[in-house]
Amino acid sequence: MTSVLGHLTGLDFDPKYKSWKSCQPGQLFDAETVTTIASDKKAVAENIKQQARYARILFIWTDCDREGEHIGGEVRDQAKKGNPNITVKRARFSNTERAYVPLPDHQAVRGRLTSNSHVIQAANSPIDMDERLVNAVIARIELDLRIGASFTRLQTLQLQSLSESLSQPLSYGSCQFPTLGFVVDRYHRVRNFKPETFWCIKLTHVRDKVKVMFNWRRGHLFDRAAVTIIFESCLDEKKATVTKVQKKPTSKWRPLPLTTVELQKQGSRFLHMTSQQVMSAAEKLYQKGFISYPRTETDQFPRDFGFDPIIQRQVQDNNWGQFAQALLDGGFRTPRSGSHNDQAHPPIHPVNYVAASALDQDQKKVYEFVVRRFLACCSEDAKGEATDIEVQWGSEFFHTHGLLVLQRNYLDVYVYDKWESSQQLPVYTMGETFEPTEATLADGRTTAPGYLTEPELISLMDANGIGTDATMAEHIAKIQERLYVDTRPRSGGGRNAVQEFIPTTLGVALIEGYDNIGLDVSVSKPFLRKEMELKMKAICDGQRTRSDVVQESLDQYREVFFKTSQQIAILKTAVTKYVVNNGGRG
Repeated sequence: MTSVLGHLTGLDFDPKYKSWKSCQPGQLFDAETVTTIASDKKAVAENIKQQARYARILFIWTDCDREGEHIGGEVRDQAKKGNPNITVKRARFSNTERAYVPLPDHQAVRGRLTSNSHVIQAANSPIDMDERLVNAVIARIELDLRIGASFTRLQTLQLQSLSESLSQPLSYGSCQFPTLGFVVDRYHRVRNFKPETFWCIKLTHVRDKVKVMFNWRRGHLFDRAAVTIIFESCLDEKKATVTKVQKKPTSKWRPLPLTTVELQKQGSRFLHMTSQQVMSAAEKLYQKGFISYPRTETDQFPRDFGFDPIIQRQVQDNNWGQFAQALLDGGFRTPRSGSHNDQAHPPIHPVNYVAASALDQDQKKVYEFVVRRFLACCSEDAKGEATDIEVQWGSEFFHTHGLLVLQRNYLDVYVYDKWESSQQLPVYTMGETFEPTEATLADGRTTAPGYLTEPELISLMDANGIGTDATMAEHIAKIQERLYVDTRPRSGGGRNAVQEFIPTTLGVALIEGYDNIGLDVSVSKPFLRKEMELKMKAICDGQRTRSDVVQESLDQYREVFFKTSQQIAILKTAVTKYVVNNGGRG
């Protein structure tokens, strides 16, 4: 048994292209490339080659995802240098915990413990490597290198001379720029927002010493004269009539099983950590055997998943142990199933119990979230009773809503969700009339949206196919490292306020410059990169070849590149406007 440290090899341009002025940036779309082993990985590669000389078979135990498959391919290539005849097999597993088999009775979904582990099962059922996944990563690496290097050199060489503040390389990435584009787009929406005054009618009735606020069904209107006429017509009608009284059971659904994107979004929202910090902590917890593989798109547990032993391990905890025990004592419910399954890994869940004192602060917060989420998934929806009352006053309808929480269920462990009873509504009967206690004509003003927060940004990236669940955090960190974006606590949020993203003048200039060039598809928008990601998936599914995808994507970006080169003055104008005339990047 031996190991690697991530990717063994790297792709770079032939040394003759290393100098930034060795060729025109556009030539990098076709320049020769070489695959190299970094100096700090040469000993690892040599070790694999030497070990292979004395082996008959090589088992690949890297992570079971696209990147892991590519790393496995690198290991295989080094091994074959030492032993061309070595047999290569792939082990597929999600964690090192014991495996489970279904019971033969009605409790089959909960499973029972077996003596075999996932590792032993994987060793007994080796599979061939999936060359399609390997090729998808090779294609992505080449495209990222060629597209990123060509645009980065073009931007840097053309723009650096405009200001002393632009001293470091102005990097470009096909995921990086759409991510920045989302931030800049929201920034412009906030800055360009013009508040408008609106008017509404408020109706109040006091019954049994309870002040009931009825909301106007129309919400509000922007025409004061129209609202005034409606209000006066209502005043002519002295009494309001109850037109609807409805009491019905209601539920707040427990959360779906945990995916990587959801972990990053909720971690940023509730744990006050960046997505990169969340993923770093989750990776360490996985490596220590405390949680399952933290990179998964799956939000549905397999039918033969063994819940009981995992829940049993959590009984000893002082914070959620009683809740776990209650699940084992009859409170367990089969988790809801979402619509995503990557066919590789189950949802993220705890594997072993670990005391909080054994973890650092970030790991402690992430582990607690994963455990509470898992236990909540295995619980029951919160139950309540909703009351809806509607009244007609004149020609207008008004309504109010009340909620009584009857059973908190999953909310007792999943402290991140809130669902509270509202003020108890007094009794109204269908058809009765009453005289409103107070009716007023009120005004208000529309408010601007907030700047983008990290959970919102991750949601946009996910919906638009920018990056993978495992790389989104890296792209967000990159636009901050490049000084394209700053963060600050959202105002009014207190000490633990969520961070919001504000583009720097350089970030705004680059996005606006590309948008002003008039490209058919702007590099600040997600469409080109989303299309590329879909092509990567097509390679994985065996529908496209690596060479076809690389050539087609390069042709698309090459067209954008040359139009940008011809219109570079427009990009320079934007940088001058925002950066040079403002004295820097702030």
